[in-house]
Amino acid sequence: VQLVASGGGLVQAGESLRLSCAASGFTFADYAVGWFRQVPGKEREGISVLSINDGETYYTDSVKGRFTVSNDNAETTVYLQMNNLKPEDTAVYYCAFGFRSSEPLHKVLRTILLSDRTFWGQGTQVTVSS
Repeated sequence: VQLVASGGGLVQAGESLRLSCAASGFTFADYAVGWFRQVPGKEREGISVLSINDGETYYTDSVKGRFTVSNDNAETTVYLQMNNLKPEDTAVYYCAFGFRSSEPLHKVLRTILLSDRTFWGQGTQVTVSS
């Protein structure tokens, strides 16, 4: 199992980036895939999650209206389109997946974040300059 997040970079405030989360050796079918970010010295936070089977999404207030999560038809890659980036979006971004339970997606996102069974691949750095 490999999970690779990519697409980060250095941009100016107001610009856009698209992150990718690629699965190797499996597909995301039947799972929920979340995006998370972490700033040095702070806890990792969940910002968005996508339920692959039905396309349901959830976003935290800090990114709602600016970020969009989607997946490819093969269900092996999940994207995070980030528009109107702000300096406070600067962080290392990670993706991770978990079982799509019947709970509301914001709870699924938190479960993925807190579970000791969650597999965390390497993250991708996003830096937004003012």
